[in-house]
Amino acid sequence: MIIEPRMRGFICTTSHPKGCEQNVKNQIEYVKSKGSINGAKKVLVIGASTGFGLASRISSAFGSEAATIGVFFEKAPSEGKTASPGWYNSAAFETEAHKVGLYAKSINGDAFSNEVKQQVVNLIKADLGQVDLIIYSLASPVRMHPVTGILHRSVLKPIGSTFTNKTVDFHSGKVSEISIEPCSGDDIENTVAVMGGEDWAMWIDALKAENLLAPGATTVAYSYIGPSLTEAVYRKGTIGRAKDHLEATAFAITDSLAGIDGKAFVSVNKALVTQASSAIPVIPLYISLLYKIMKEEGIHEGCIEQIQRLYQERLFTGNEVPVDEKGRIRIDDLEMRADVQEKVAKLWKEAVTENLSEIGDLVGYRKDFYNLFGFDVDTVDYKADTNEVVNIESIS
Repeated sequence: MIIEPRMRGFICTTSHPKGCEQNVKNQIEYVKSKGSINGAKKVLVIGASTGFGLASRISSAFGSEAATIGVFFEKAPSEGKTASPGWYNSAAFETEAHKVGLYAKSINGDAFSNEVKQQVVNLIKADLGQVDLIIYSLASPVRMHPVTGILHRSVLKPIGSTFTNKTVDFHSGKVSEISIEPCSGDDIENTVAVMGGEDWAMWIDALKAENLLAPGATTVAYSYIGPSLTEAVYRKGTIGRAKDHLEATAFAITDSLAGIDGKAFVSVNKALVTQASSAIPVIPLYISLLYKIMKEEGIHEGCIEQIQRLYQERLFTGNEVPVDEKGRIRIDDLEMRADVQEKVAKLWKEAVTENLSEIGDLVGYRKDFYNLFGFDVDTVDYKADTNEVVNIESIS
């Protein structure tokens, strides 16, 4: 079939297998170009199919020749209907890993569930024995709690008062003002239940109980802080409470792993175009301005550049992992540079519909957005007839 992007609001409902495949190949080539990383050799990535999780799996496999198990929840293709992009990404990753003799297997299912945790436990027991790195990179708006059976839904809202600021429709380029009402009821508790650290700790407990964590094992979860421009709706809002919980959980996990000299870290990463961030008011405008500045400064990074640098310059240097005063790895250091943030703040005041195409990088934002779904990828022939039914080797 000829596969074209179909938009519904801030979501693309189709994805292109060849575009996703090329994206994965491009990330692999980038990691290989940066040289080998003396990293972990047996790696579990929870949330492995897109964004930072996919970049982590690629960096482990093609930077450190690691065996990887990836966990994700993606829609498989059927005749006449494309898969979700993460499915095609994972299929391409496994194909490329197997070509060079690397172990790579995947499990598709709800990572919050006890059933998927048990499947992973069984697979590690059967194939790897133990793992020495666990990446936790889930990005889900809902979580069915495996103990209580309650379905929790996260919300992105300010706490205490209405938040009003600029935003942009990145499709049209129209800058407008938006107001977000404050959270109420159980919004904070539900958001923490979905996006906090409880499930991360449950994963580590499940692996530890079966002696599947190698001596000195490391686990890393990903977070974001961002600038003062967005803090009312992000870091000081409901999601910020969840991130606080995630960061506190890192210390609790480290304490629980003292017997094997294991450690847990939260890595604070850079603002990037993702399916989630595209739907967050204010963030697309901030990112478009940030991209413009960081590209001009020659310091822009995408997911793969971020994670490759995290591995090579923070996690696997042979020295103690550098952290900030709150124990967090800061790989958002270039974004949060004072000169960069000063320029963003200045442009933010000036930003209107008429000038955003000049002072911001809407073109780059849109390209990154479409790339998420395998579209607008260089060298891919989108007029060619394409087979939408692509299998993942370890699943099919």
